Amino acid sequence: MLPDGVHRLELPTPFQIGPVSCYVLRGAPLTLVDPGPLRDKTRAALDEGLRALGLRVEDVELVVVTHQHHDHAGLAAEVVRLSGARLATSARLAAYLADYERAMDRDDAYAVAMMRRHGIDDDVRGTLDDISRSFRRYAEGAAVDVVVGDGERLVAGGRTFTAYERPGHSPTDTIFADGGGLLVGGDHLLEKISSNPIAHVPIDDRDPVEVATREPRRALVEYLTSMRATAAMEISVVLPGHGEPFADHRALVATREEMHARRARRILLAVDGTRTAADMIGVLWRALPVTQHYLALSEVLGHLDLLAADGLLEALERDDGVVTWRRSRAAA
Repeated sequence: MLPDGVHRLELPTPFQIGPVSCYVLRGAPLTLVDPGPLRDKTRAALDEGLRALGLRVEDVELVVVTHQHHDHAGLAAEVVRLSGARLATSARLAAYLADYERAMDRDDAYAVAMMRRHGIDDDVRGTLDDISRSFRRYAEGAAVDVVVGDGERLVAGGRTFTAYERPGHSPTDTIFADGGGLLVGGDHLLEKISSNPIAHVPIDDRDPVEVATREPRRALVEYLTSMRATAAMEISVVLPGHGEPFADHRALVATREEMHARRARRILLAVDGTRTAADMIGVLWRALPVTQHYLALSEVLGHLDLLAADGLLEALERDDGVVTWRRSRAAA
């Protein structure tokens, strides 16, 4: 399914999602998309994959990163140092990578505030915060040479792509489409698993705790809007950030929309005016590992946001600042 001059390298990650799909685009400039996390096993696999194509890291001329997550962006700065390649990202991702430690501090503070506000207990909050901080070693900051705005063009691997911002899975998700129907999709669309709309802090200068309390991102609302925009595009092949390339992106978007609608209905039935978002994790998943609770909380909050936007739910803030949910009169 891969077009001529496009190669997929499967690179190991330490994360539950498994290997990341890195793409080599032959042609000028020789391009590497999403080179994986900053990790010895990933470096070795990247070297081996390039060698099988008759290439070296030093041959890379352009590195493109689709979004902020460690399993995609982590090794980018090192590849740039070794090769002298330029680094291309969206403006939001460029700001994120320019001050990586600050960006991570903001994201962790936001996550802790969101967990506290939505009922995750102290022990789990502490565990998840520790895990997030330990993951910082899998990435580093970088200076972006080529900032590609929404709707702007980028020449990579002998092809001319147009960049489209598609926030949802993260605030920095960007896809790249060429005129022949090829889409470099990152984690925006994945065939075998759904992309979690993660509750990340927005990429700006506001206080993350204040944002979590007063104006949190509606990640799933964002993501559904982004998927619908992508469904309207003419695409023949999607190069996803995990798994094999696939076709029929519109059918996949329809499947994902139905899944989210089904989960929202289950949550609506479970709302009783006293339960928090954390309480409702068990409505969607059984025996979930503690390590997955923030991803699960993000998913639940996304569905609560959808229901609230439709006028079916209302949020109630207790004296301790924790939020519970009740059905509105429209849902009665």
